[in-house]
This record gives sequence, structure tokens and C-alpha cells, in this order.
Amino acid sequence: MKRFHVHVGVADLAQSIRFYSTLFAAPPTVVKPDYAKWMLEDPRVNFAISTGQARNGIEHLGIEAENADELAEVYTRLEAAEGPVLAEGATTCCYHRSEKSWITDADGVVWEAFLTTGEATVYGGNRGA
Repeated sequence: MKRFHVHVGVADLAQSIRFYSTLFAAPPTVVKPDYAKWMLEDPRVNFAISTGQARNGIEHLGIEAENADELAEVYTRLEAAEGPVLAEGATTCCYHRSEKSWITDADGVVWEAFLTTGEATVYGGNRGA
């Protein structure tokens, strides 16, 4: 089952962790000096925050696949949507290794489709992509 993904740029990580932990009634599942993530089941969402983004607020939205078949299904939808697809492939982002592609909707909202394949010790190279 796929999971909705939201990534929000924030100015104060500690303050935002307190806010979202209260809102979600759960602590983050991952905390780094510049990043935090909640893997929630109700609602089923991968919600991440980080500092140092191009802007504060919604950074990007996405669909996280749980396996390669789901990712292929979402990639097919990206290709059918109107707009160029940036196939990033295997990458490191947000302290995880993943396979991903990006698309931007007609109003400039950035979406990613991805499959997480493991953890990483660094944020990665596409900060502010």
C-alpha cells in the first residue's frame, strides 16, 4: 500500500518537532540535526520537516511506494501526466537511499515518486531540488 508523503521546510526544527509531535500525538521516528520524519499509520503519511530548504512551507509532496511493482505503477502515471519527468534514479536524500523521479504540476507544485531502499548517514545531494 502506497503512502502519501509531505515535506515541509521549517525555520526552527526543535519548535516544529514539538508542534508536529503534539499534532500527531507521536514523536518523530527519525530525528537528525536538520531533519525529522514521522511515519504515521493514521493518516497513512510519511511527513518530514527540515531546515535549510529553498523556502519554508510545503517543499514538495510525493507518493512513497512499498515495493518495486508499486513504484513502476506510479512511474507509469508520472509518464502519463502532462509535464516532463526528471528520473533521478538511485540517490541519497533525507538520510535514506532511494529510487525516485520528480514531476511538477501546472501550478509549480513539485511531486516525487520514490521507493526507500535503506538508510544513509548524510542528508544527500538534492537539498532544495
